[in-house]
Amino acid sequence: MTQHISSKRFTIKGIVQGVGFRPHVYRLAVGLGLKGWVLNSSSGVFIEVEGLTSRVDEFIRTLLEQPPPLAVIRSCQEEELPIQNFADFVILESVKQETREVMVSPDIAICGDCRREVLDPGDRRYRYPFINCTNCGPRFTIIKDVPYDRAKTTMAEFPMCPECEAEYRNPLDRRFHAQPNACPICGPGVCLTDKDGKANHASVIDVLKSGAIVAVKGLGAFHLAVDASNRNAVRQLRQRKLRDAKPFAVMARDLTAARKYCLISEPEEAWLASRQAPIVVMKSLNNPVIPGDLLHPGLNTLGVMLPYTALHYLLFDEELDLLVMTSANVSDEPIITDNYQALKKLYSLADYFFIHNRQIFNPCDDSVLSCTALKTTNIIRRARGFVPQGIKLPRMNGHKSVLAVGGEMKNTFCLTRGDEAFLSQHWGDLNHYHNYINFLAGIDRFQKMLAVEPNIIAHDMHPDYQSTRWAKEQGLLPRVAVQHHHAHMAAAMAENGLQGKAIGLICDGTGWGTDGNIWGGEVLTGDYRSFDRVAHLNYLPLPGGDLTAKKPYRMAFIYLYELLGERAIRYAQRWLPDMSREEADIIINRLDRGESLLTSSCGRLFDAVSAILGVCQINRYEGQAAMELEAMARHGAAGSYPVRVHSGPQGLIMDANPLWLSIIHELEKGITPEIIAARFHRGLAALFTETIRLVRERSGIDQVVMSGGVFYNQILSELMMESLNRMNMKVYVHRQVPAGDGGIALGQAVIASEVTD
Repeated sequence: MTQHISSKRFTIKGIVQGVGFRPHVYRLAVGLGLKGWVLNSSSGVFIEVEGLTSRVDEFIRTLLEQPPPLAVIRSCQEEELPIQNFADFVILESVKQETREVMVSPDIAICGDCRREVLDPGDRRYRYPFINCTNCGPRFTIIKDVPYDRAKTTMAEFPMCPECEAEYRNPLDRRFHAQPNACPICGPGVCLTDKDGKANHASVIDVLKSGAIVAVKGLGAFHLAVDASNRNAVRQLRQRKLRDAKPFAVMARDLTAARKYCLISEPEEAWLASRQAPIVVMKSLNNPVIPGDLLHPGLNTLGVMLPYTALHYLLFDEELDLLVMTSANVSDEPIITDNYQALKKLYSLADYFFIHNRQIFNPCDDSVLSCTALKTTNIIRRARGFVPQGIKLPRMNGHKSVLAVGGEMKNTFCLTRGDEAFLSQHWGDLNHYHNYINFLAGIDRFQKMLAVEPNIIAHDMHPDYQSTRWAKEQGLLPRVAVQHHHAHMAAAMAENGLQGKAIGLICDGTGWGTDGNIWGGEVLTGDYRSFDRVAHLNYLPLPGGDLTAKKPYRMAFIYLYELLGERAIRYAQRWLPDMSREEADIIINRLDRGESLLTSSCGRLFDAVSAILGVCQINRYEGQAAMELEAMARHGAAGSYPVRVHSGPQGLIMDANPLWLSIIHELEKGITPEIIAARFHRGLAALFTETIRLVRERSGIDQVVMSGGVFYNQILSELMMESLNRMNMKVYVHRQVPAGDGGIALGQAVIASEVTD
């Protein structure tokens, strides 16, 4: 029987560099007795294989079905070639091509093999902070250009020693072409210094145990670390960082340690141990060993991550198992990546500096997520471990690249290439100048990395956002202004691959509406091209704008005055201790003169309820009042409040006033805030559910998406999903990008692509 010989070329695109793809191909080809070659290029991985046809077919089938663990294959092109009689199978040097379609891998948490080696006293990399292999280590934070080769990373200045070079050249070694490969002889090193930059030979663990605050240079930025069990150290960190109440994230030595402080579900455990290694927000066990009132005041959750680099393991021992690990910056300033800047800017914050000499090229904060009772993942901040992985989109004008510049707060931008969207890391609030500068630098780097020049710029409708102003300055490119809540809706639709029309329940704090008012509690119907606003929370005046957002007691007083008139002053004196009579008179004067913008914000409704219940009168960080109200509601009893939906001149009005009247009535009866908070959540869910029922009846649309920062609230999200599922609605939530403003750039990009055919 004659056996046929084939020669084929395969072009593989996706995340195929920095993930051990070429050695995987080499081992597979050699194992099947095939000849040929494999190489990296800036447009993907090229493979030519030659041998028995059955073996060639088995090769590509196995490669596609069982790629390396970190690889993501987006496409595979196959081409028949003449027989070339290769002598063996080899790995060729990388080449740079005009087109760049390769995807850069995110940074990957330390793998099991490297973890075992770094903790093994007999290994040559014992306690070496920069251990890595093709299955783990830095990628995005060190890369300067593609293809992903050492010369194009911040490891270029560290020539490998003979032993590392031998590993790097051996196709059978797991460090074969691991670009950051290094050891204590040839690689980067760490140093503990005092705040003046002078070397200190003490152990960093001993320094942490002493109660000192240590600035730690990690993978994508500096952190400030203290012993989480040391009350004085945690209090000192709060005072120096000017962070009155915002919860601190912590790093646990291992999963066993984490279980001492949190109730951990299976999905939460999987995320903690995942290659992304995000901060996972979980239910706190209120272990008295740690000062919960200082770590997460007013909340019943704790954000925990595990060590994701070998350097982090140097911070723990058997006695020290939990560290506060928070971004090393003064309140709301950008994260710091440079040693000199750290010593300068953190001089008054840190007692010691644990630094290294490898440059962080792309700053990247820790990702944050939570897991719901309905087994969905709620991404709160998408950064390290996820960026810059592309998001496959259901439909895109592949000939045009869109740069969507996001919003003002929790900014990310989005750049599209073909049918994929690449969301940037989290930049923070762009009203801070240095965040804005980092945002601009990030745009340039993404364009270079993806080798695309945008054809269209998409931005928010708000005229005063820094991102909008920048977009309008780019005079040569066409611009698309996208309504904020339509962007939220489109983002949720896109990441779920939806086509056709959907109902969007969009709830957040602030979004510029098409009528010039501040939206935030909306029901929309539409698709990627257009939308109709079919329902909204009843409008209330918003005197003071951002000031009222920072002082929830003002919003509570506005609700009281709108419902009760002058009697509101008496109730405010009883339930709103932070409201002075003078401030009340100023607000009343502005309300009576009708000078204020109107708002339908669901975020402001949560603020007001939190304030009237005495939970949080002043927001010392964004979302504090709502988060603490949710924490209180979890202790509440059954029951709900009546709701009302009625027709307005331009759609349905979701009337929150009955909820408010019920809250006032129960406060007067002495019902506990915990019970009222729980009933408010259920009442609001009932209001939204009834509205969507009416919208479905009128529109015939049976798919609904939920988006906006309010849906970080797990109680409301779970109530809505349960009630809508009972109505046989198809319900979709965010799973890949944040529900808050960190995800709107994705929606902006899809909309702009659709409306500019």
